[in-house]
This record gives sequence, structure tokens and C-alpha cells, in this order.
Amino acid sequence: MGQETKSSRIPGFYNLSLDDRLKIVRDWAALTDKEISMLKCFDNLDPKIAVSMSENVIGSICYPLSIATNFRINGKDYLIPMVTEEPSVVAAASNAARFMRREEGIKSKSDKQYMIAQIHVIKSPMPKYSTLELLLRKDEILDLANSTNKTLVNLGGGAKDLEVRILETRRGPVISVHLVVDVLDAMGANTVNTMAEAVAPLIEKITGGEARLKIVSNYAVYRLTRSWVRIPIEDVGQDVAEKIVDASAIAEADVYRAVTHNKGIMNGIIAVALATAQDHRAIEAGAHAYAARSGAYKPLSTWDIENGYLIGVLEIPLQIGIVGGATKTHPIARIALKILGVNSARELAEVMAAVGLAQNFAALRALVTSGIQAGHMKLHARNIAIMAGATGELIDIVTETMIREGKISYDYAKELIEKITQSQSK
Repeated sequence: MGQETKSSRIPGFYNLSLDDRLKIVRDWAALTDKEISMLKCFDNLDPKIAVSMSENVIGSICYPLSIATNFRINGKDYLIPMVTEEPSVVAAASNAARFMRREEGIKSKSDKQYMIAQIHVIKSPMPKYSTLELLLRKDEILDLANSTNKTLVNLGGGAKDLEVRILETRRGPVISVHLVVDVLDAMGANTVNTMAEAVAPLIEKITGGEARLKIVSNYAVYRLTRSWVRIPIEDVGQDVAEKIVDASAIAEADVYRAVTHNKGIMNGIIAVALATAQDHRAIEAGAHAYAARSGAYKPLSTWDIENGYLIGVLEIPLQIGIVGGATKTHPIARIALKILGVNSARELAEVMAAVGLAQNFAALRALVTSGIQAGHMKLHARNIAIMAGATGELIDIVTETMIREGKISYDYAKELIEKITQSQSK
């Protein structure tokens, strides 16, 4: 079948069984029996659970689940489950955590777990007057919102406040209404979305406008987590500490560097988010928006020297949960939470931020000393050797040879394997 005769328009694809969907994709891409078998290998995820988690499922993809060691956060030791395909992340986090174990280790504090539900109202004939009317009827609106989730309210959560702004858009004025909701140990998106939709008709009645959007905001500015650490200068060396502070200052002044600085932080945070089945896309979006809250994109962490210590501070919004959603659906996420031993969403947020700060320190220290590629390329070379077919002791021999000669490539690894194998067979 030629490419020109193919059509991705497949009515009812979502209603087909997993096997039937696989048959269509197999024919589309000319997949081999081996490739189909690999797609059907769900390993630790029951296909029935997979189908319930997403739509049009044809298989699963596995990423390594690793453990970062050495972490002490708020005086408590943790083993940190991390899911990442980047070889140096887990090793770097574990190594950085060794520098941060003194006293209580990394200190971390999370705010209350408040999320924002947004209702955007257009075409109100009197937007300024309506904002005051909305505030006047605040209790009525909050009561209506809370009527949608009595369980949450009984546990101490629920809608706590109402905020109103007027936005000037190219389509005219828009009234932006915020429900501020304590979601406790949930990520909270479904909860606040339900509340937004429930109060929208009342808000329309009060304003005389149309509620165009009714949805969670992933800019979780009331759900901040702060982590901070002090490392004795003698543990890292005065020269290295000064260079780390220089790197921090550069990130504050240069948006190009700030983006990569923050990416290093997210290496750690997102690895934990993936291990515990969090909405990592929401975390990323909120974090980067927060980095730009001043109008210019800035680093989420800063490093300074004070009174003989290298001081690191990180502040980041984290919208995460330990109840509901994929966190409770995926069996490996449940195991990851058990390994962490966290008892609340706030504690998980504190752990994640601490891991982000450690990851940041590891990246900066590597950058100002041996360079980021030294450790990364060693692990990368090992992966290349395995991909090329090396096994057993041959993996280390090929890896070390490629690093020593500065030639790290799949083709060279294949060449080395062939030469070494022929030599050993003689």
C-alpha cells in the first residue's frame, strides 16, 4: 500500500479492541511481529488499567525507574524514586545530596495546597460594577462551589476565597474570577474544574455576561514550595563555591542561561514527578511562568556565599497530589510513593523541590569544574556500547576505550566490539 493511499481518518478507532487497533497500526507502519510483540508487552501495567488511563491505547513504553540515594530533607532520610532517560541525572542527584546531609540536610517548606479555578466572563455590560457585585456575593459563590464536594469540605478543604480582576483584551474587557480552593492532598484539577462549572451560571447572572472559560489555572502561585541549604565552604572549596555563585549571577542576568539553569532543576523535579505519576506538564508550565513573573525570565534558584557557607535557595510552585488520578491508578506510582514514605502532598512537594535544588547544585558544580560532559559522556558511552552489542566485561572495555580516545559513537563501538571479539577468539 503506497503512502498516498493511506488515510489517518479512522472512524471508531477508539471503540476498537487493543488488538484490533494494533492490527491497523501494524499495517500502516509495516511493523514486524517482533515490534508488535514489544508493543503488547505491558510488563507492570495491566492493559485494562492502561486502556482506562488513556485513549486509543496500542501498547506501553517503559522508562528506567532509578533510586537516588543520600538525601536528607528536613531531618528525615529518603530514597528518591526517579524516572529519567538522561544517564547522569540520578548519579548527579545522589552525589549532590552527599554535600547536603549536615544537620537537617536540605530544608524545605510547602505552602497550603491552594489551586485556582478561573471563570472568564465576556460581554458584561458593566464590568467594573459587576466586579463589586461579585465580591459582595462572595459567600454565596463560595458556598455554591463547596456544594460540589462535601467530602473535601468536611476534611477541611474547599473554596476559601474569591478574587476578581478586569482584563483588557483585544476582544474587549473580560472579568476574570478566581476561586481559591484548598485541594488538600490532591493535585486538584478535577475538583476546581467542577467548581468553576458549577458557579459559572450564577456568575453570569450577576454580571450579565457569558462565562467563556471555566477551568483550572496551572499557575499555582498559592502553592509555592521553598527549599534551601547551606554547604560549608570547605566541603566544596572556596574557588568552586565562588564559581558556582558566578554561574548563578550569570543566570540572573542572561535569559539564555536562565532557561538551561532551570532545566537542570526540572531534571530532578520531573524525574520524581514521573515516578509518582504526577501531571508533569502542569508542573513545567507553572514553574516556567513563575520564573517569568517579574516580566523577565529568571532562574528559580540562587546561590550565594554567606558566613563561610555556600547558600542555595529555590522557590517554585508545585501542583502535585498523592490521592486520585494516575498516582493511585498506576501500580508503580503507588510503589514509588511507598518507597518515598510521604504522608501528604505537601511533604511530596518538599521532597521534589529539595531534589530540584540538589540537581541544580550538581549541574553548577560540574559546569564550573570538570564540565558537564565529563560524567554525562561516560554514561552516554556506556549506553552506546550496550546499543552496539557489548555484553559483560566487554561493556566496560569498549566504554573506557571510547572515552580515552575521545571517539564516542555507535559505529566506533561496533568496530571495537568486532576487533576485541576477534582478538579473544584467536
